[in-house]
Amino acid sequence: MFENKLKKYAELLVKIGVNLKKNQILVIRSPIECADFTRMVTEIAYREGAREVVVSWGDEKLDKIKYTMAPDEIFDEFPEWQKCFYVDYAMQDAAFLTISASDPEIMKAVDTERLMRAQRVRGNALTTYRERTMNNINSWCVASVPTLAWAKKVFPNVSEHIAIENLWAAIFNAVRVDSEDPVAAWELHKSALKKNTDYLNRMNFKTLKYKNSMGTDLTIELPEHHIWFGGSDLTKEGHEFIANMPTEEIFTAPKRNGVHGKVVSSKPLNLDGNLIDEFELVFKEGRIVDFSAKVGYEALSNLINVDEGAHYLGEVALVSYDSPISNSNILFYNTLFDENASCHLAIGKAYPVCIKDGDEMSSEDLIKNGINDSLVHEDFMVGTSDLNIVGITQEGEEILIFKEGNFAIPS
Repeated sequence: MFENKLKKYAELLVKIGVNLKKNQILVIRSPIECADFTRMVTEIAYREGAREVVVSWGDEKLDKIKYTMAPDEIFDEFPEWQKCFYVDYAMQDAAFLTISASDPEIMKAVDTERLMRAQRVRGNALTTYRERTMNNINSWCVASVPTLAWAKKVFPNVSEHIAIENLWAAIFNAVRVDSEDPVAAWELHKSALKKNTDYLNRMNFKTLKYKNSMGTDLTIELPEHHIWFGGSDLTKEGHEFIANMPTEEIFTAPKRNGVHGKVVSSKPLNLDGNLIDEFELVFKEGRIVDFSAKVGYEALSNLINVDEGAHYLGEVALVSYDSPISNSNILFYNTLFDENASCHLAIGKAYPVCIKDGDEMSSEDLIKNGINDSLVHEDFMVGTSDLNIVGITQEGEEILIFKEGNFAIPS
């Protein structure tokens, strides 16, 4: 039974996630702990007609040794061969599959400034690659596979074996592998997300107002000609793919200088092996002007100070509180899952495709049109069971679109 589900999951990632084309290159980024699953995906990809499958292995334990012991200047350097690896394959129209499965606290004792500097230099080096993925020129997908450290963080009170089993079960449920026909289940799910996406695009709201009992009181203006997305995406040539598996969100870009008020996090954020929890951000004219965190303040500060764009928001995403991942009552300590259990926002870069003709605009033109740019894009969760969101139309009419955590969109 387990092996059958595992195969279905691997097939979903190849056939529905990146939706691999015949004779296309597939690049997989995978932790070494996930090697068996990565090999299974590789076999399926070749059976589906892949030209080549290339794997970039990650080892966060080795990374920790480097961040702890390497000379300081190394964190301001990025190897040219790594830049060429991603950019060259992107220019060959490769599809990119990332397996996200890190120990949520592995970098807890590491100097967060080193992490920030490494993130900054990597972001600068991979600008072309990031622009191609965030503009949907290349198909891409992010998914997860359990690792022992991650499973034990999510399920700390059971044996290692049971923790891994429990996390696999939660992942299979979230990506609809438990369905008799997962592909058909995803088609239905995409249709449901499209209904809400179409409504928001028809309404063309000017502003969203967030409020809940945790203290969130936030106003988010939306750019003129903004576009909502949800479920699947299309490359420029019209090839469908699903960027996140699982996905429950509908998202667009906020207006760069149009965010005002305070937002309070509703779940911890796992940032490069550091947890940031119970944090608040205060905005004025779009910019973060004050912030606090009970856990991970230094990591949050370093994130916000990566560059000027990291002082602004790049995404606003709506997710019903009454959704499969949220209803599991599992805190995953993994943004891919936790963001799909909660309305969320993102610090940093916006997806250019979230504004009409944005994929044709320069960074300067995007900013002029209210679309933020940054080296980072980090989602954080703000949704709660009592979150209300009011949409304000271009004519000034107020319409409740989220009531007590869930969509209030008319059927």
